[in-house]
Formats: sequence, structure tokens, C-alpha cells
Amino acid sequence: MFPVRQTKRVFNSTGVLTPARKRRRCVSSSNTGPDLLDSIPDELVVSILCRLASTSRCPADFVSVLMTCKRLNSLATCPYVLSRMSRKAIAVKAQNWSESAHRFLKRCADAGSLEACYTLGMIRFYCLQNRGNGASLMAKAAINSYAPALYSLAVIQFNGSGGSKNDKDLRAGVALCARAAFLGHVDALRELGHCLQDGYGVPQNVTEGRRFLVQANARELAAVLSSGVEARSWLTLPQPQIHHGCPLLSDFGCNVPAPETHPANRFLADWFALRGGDSPGDGLRLCSHGGCGRPEIRKHEFRRCSVCGVVNYCSRACQALDWKLRHKMDCAPAEQVAAGGDGEGNVQIEGNVNGDDVLVVPMS
Repeated sequence: MFPVRQTKRVFNSTGVLTPARKRRRCVSSSNTGPDLLDSIPDELVVSILCRLASTSRCPADFVSVLMTCKRLNSLATCPYVLSRMSRKAIAVKAQNWSESAHRFLKRCADAGSLEACYTLGMIRFYCLQNRGNGASLMAKAAINSYAPALYSLAVIQFNGSGGSKNDKDLRAGVALCARAAFLGHVDALRELGHCLQDGYGVPQNVTEGRRFLVQANARELAAVLSSGVEARSWLTLPQPQIHHGCPLLSDFGCNVPAPETHPANRFLADWFALRGGDSPGDGLRLCSHGGCGRPEIRKHEFRRCSVCGVVNYCSRACQALDWKLRHKMDCAPAEQVAAGGDGEGNVQIEGNVNGDDVLVVPMS
């Protein structure tokens, strides 16, 4: 017995039941023409991709182009385009870290991207514990006058990171800081100013140190003004106070917003937050400045606050910035307060019985 074929029936306008006819699909002949993208020269496409790489606001803006077609994928991953990747275009998130992200950053670094060299160098040095390779990548960016890499190498020299306490090279740290400060790096200007005020790794020169601190805060203020932030949201009237030394701009009444965190520092902070919070393990500590993310590599590497003894910092710049943004309101004296402050709001270093270096913070 053969199966009966079912036919759909419908009523026409006269009410007579008739079988429905199957509609044929019509394929338009307009889609069979040549692709206009193929007629654009490679040089022009590469120029457009370079512009996109240097202005992308997030990695997804660039990755979406790679998935468009084989030609764009091939041209977008050529060394000429990868060498022009912007800071935000390679801002990989710690929770999205994978071997493919690692390979992409490495390709950008091999192509000559200073942003990729610095970011991958920081990740390898602090997160993946590949000290030598991470330092060499940061040095590659520093040789090409990339200011954040110069400053990061200065912090490594100041702390002796990756070695013992005897491996500190204060003179090398000051020299790297001076080069980064010459390029306008705000944290390097602030660090160099405190070094000159305290005679740390360089002959003491209080006047010159204060000049660098004023220059650092002036650049910080200029960056906020150029960013288009509404002045009324952060500018307040100063309270009548008696200032000593060289206070920060916030002490004059300008509550300058925190600067934008570099993607490499944000990656470090998120990486260790996902793996244990404020402690990277084995009794090590993270820098208490939220925009830093650097961890200790050996115990007692960072310097702690001499007043509360709770927070610790990888550098004077992080201490000074965190003091005016947060710690100034939270710091409470401990039972035993370390003595030796100069009363002028300057950051100084002392030693204690635990082997820590101590930061003497300004009290207001």
C-alpha cells in the first residue's frame, strides 16, 4: 500500500476548495556581480586599518574587522597595522586572558607596538612570573622613549624587584625616573620630586624637588581640563589653612579626579583580585593604591605607612596619589607612631625591625 501524499487545500474567492500551488524562490541576479571591496587597493585598505587600530576604543572594535572576511583578516594582522595598535585596542581583561590573547599581544610586540611591549612585559613580569622576558619587553619599549615603561623599570630598580634587597639600584632608578619625567610622565615627576626632597638616590635638593612636584600637579590639572570634565564637579573653594612646604593641588581646594588607569595596571589589579584579593600569596602584598596593581615579589619589598601601618606602596608616587585620593581620610594613628617626619608633608623612608621600609606620610 502506497502512502497518500498530503496536499494543502485552500478556499478561493468563490468558496471552491482548490489545492494550493507551491511558490518558487526567485534568486536575484544582482548578487552575482563582483565584490566592490576587491577593487580597493591593498595600500588604501591598510591605511584605513591603521587608522582603526590607532583609534579603537576596545579590542572588540578591531577584532570584529578580523572576522569580516579573509582579506581583511590577512591585511589587519600584517606587522604594519599591528605596530600601530592603540592602548585601548590591546586592553585585554584579566578574566578574558587566554593563550590566543597571549599570542595576539606577542604578535603586536614583535611588530613593534610599544603599547604591546609594555603591557605584555608587565603581565609576564608580575603575573606570569617570567621576570627576565618581562623586563626585556619593558626595556624594549623604554629604549624607544615610552614613558610608562621607563617609570616601571625605575620602580623595579628602587625596590630591587626580582632579586634581593641588596639588588636595589637607587641611582639607576633616579636616572630612569628623570628620563620619564622629561617625557612628561606625571608619576615620574612626582617620584623624582620626592627623591630630590629626601636625597634618595640623588643629592638632596629641596627646592628642585618642590619644583618637580608643582610641575607634576600642574600637568595633572591640565590633563583634567583637556579631558572636558565639568569643572564644577571637582573644583571646590579652599579652606583657610596654614600650608608648609609644597602641598598637592587638592590641598589648595582642587579635588582633581583620579587619572585614568593604564590597561596594564588594571590587568594586574584584576588578575590578583581574581586569585585571592589583596594578597598574592606567601605573605606578599599588593600596592595599596588602587590604580597600581603591582605585587610584592619578595616579603617586605614595599614600604608601609608609618602612621597606621596598614597600607603599603611600591613607590612614593603611589603613596602621594593614594594619600590625597583616599588614605588621607582613612589613616588612623597606630599605638606606636614612627618618628622622624619633617613636618612639611614630605615622604621619607626609614627602617624598622621587620625589615620594612617606612613611608612617613603628611598629617593634616
